[in-house]
Amino acid sequence: MAELRVGTFLAPNMMPVYEAITETIARRLGTTAELVVETSYENCATDVNDVCFVCSLPYVMFEREGISPSLPTAAPVLTGARFGGKPIYFSDVIVRAESGFGSFLDLRGCRWAYNEPLSQSGYGITRYHLVTLGETNGFFGDVIEAGYHETAIEMVRDGEVDAAAIDCQVLAVAVREHPDLTETLRVVETLGPSTIQPIGVSRRLGEAVRASIRDALVTMHEDRHLAARLAHGFIERLVPVEASSYDDIRAMVDECERAGFMRLR
Repeated sequence: MAELRVGTFLAPNMMPVYEAITETIARRLGTTAELVVETSYENCATDVNDVCFVCSLPYVMFEREGISPSLPTAAPVLTGARFGGKPIYFSDVIVRAESGFGSFLDLRGCRWAYNEPLSQSGYGITRYHLVTLGETNGFFGDVIEAGYHETAIEMVRDGEVDAAAIDCQVLAVAVREHPDLTETLRVVETLGPSTIQPIGVSRRLGEAVRASIRDALVTMHEDRHLAARLAHGFIERLVPVEASSYDDIRAMVDECERAGFMRLR
């Protein structure tokens, strides 16, 4: 098999996990692999990558446009009771610890940061939450694209914005790497859960290869060395997922579309 191209569209602070997974897939298939940090979803839509780490929202949105070059194959189960042994995650709404905000509703009129508009954890879940609250007519005072969750965290910490919804996995890694964040930031609300981001495998590779990749991934935690590398991202293990695993994301998008609220404002 030719060298695999593996693309990541997700948080940079999870790179050691992506590297471990990439190496595991290449070893199982008896080939080499290049891990590429993507800067545009064009390569996802045009099936450039053999394997991709991608948020569930672009997967669902492309599917709605008749574009689905890759299939969800495996996804993480995070460590901790809040996840219930399921491939889910939450979005933690953070503010500065010294602020007077006590809940999401206190954020009316605030400066809000999100990582990027095809992020379920930073954008899609916030949009859906506003729909459930009936707040579709300009809840935030200002909405700013940060580019990455890590940047949004820094913007809240530095007072450039008031709040942001952060993928709880990314936030946990950031806090471990920067313990001072426990003193400067505070979680005022948790949104979700959402089914966690899938590892997608291109349809081009065929079912037999996808099954082999799936088997390699869901047994990673049985190897002590690989389990330690997964633990960088607070991952207990990887489990199989499929298209229907993301029906919750589809339902959230449908609700926002029915409400005519597809853009945060």
